[in-house]
Amino acid sequence: MKRVIRHATLDDVPAIMLLIDEARGIMRSCGNVNQWIDGYPSRETIVADISHGHAYVLEQEDGLVVASFAFVPGPEPTYKEIFEGQWLDDKPYHVVHRLASTAATHGIFKQVMDYCIGVAGNLRIDTHRDNVIMRHVIERYGFDYCGIIYLLNGDERLAYQFPPKRPQ
Repeated sequence: MKRVIRHATLDDVPAIMLLIDEARGIMRSCGNVNQWIDGYPSRETIVADISHGHAYVLEQEDGLVVASFAFVPGPEPTYKEIFEGQWLDDKPYHVVHRLASTAATHGIFKQVMDYCIGVAGNLRIDTHRDNVIMRHVIERYGFDYCGIIYLLNGDERLAYQFPPKRPQ
């Protein structure tokens, strides 16, 4: 079934919140109990993403929204300092945040990353150490692991960048 990526609207908020709840459940079932806690990401966060033009959804041809994500131009404040490594370059970049999808829909990560690379070229992304699924798809796609960043609340995240640095 064909899927398209489009900007999210306020009408998409209920569907996005359901996707976030489903993604949170997937994380918990895989042992990731410390990410997306205390109501994060909240409805207010999603509405802010939409109002800034950073929220996107992946919609099937039947109109069903099967994924959502934030696609934000850098610089990302929490990426200013990186520990136990370094970014691949200092070029302008975009960040992918809050990617959520249904468990039954496959190929989401690749479709989202292909879209984002087509728009921005240089991407950065981070995830929780316990998010085994996300770490797997990030690495399988070809992102380079760059080091550790810390969120504003002090939580650690593993940081990646694409396109990967290739030997000369």
